[in-house]
Amino acid sequence: MSKYKYEVIIYWSNEDNAFIAELPELPGCMADGPTYEEALKNVQIVIEEWIETVKSAGREIPTPPGKLMYD
Repeated sequence: MSKYKYEVIIYWSNEDNAFIAELPELPGCMADGPTYEEALKNVQIVIEEWIETVKSAGREIPTPPGKLMYD
C-alpha cells in the first residue's frame, strides 16, 4: 500500500499496448505496465521520484484532495 493518497487513474492504451497509470494532481506523473497491477506498482516508484524532483526544485508538493463530497 502506498504512503501517498493521490488519485490514480489506470486505463489500457492500445497505442502503447500497456496499462497506463496517471495521477491528475501530479502533472506529468505517470507509468505503464503490461498488467494493471504492474502499472500500479510502477507508478508508486514514479510518485517518489516526482516528489523528490519537485522538492529539489523548491516547488510545492500538491496536497491530495481526498474524496469529493456531494450534497
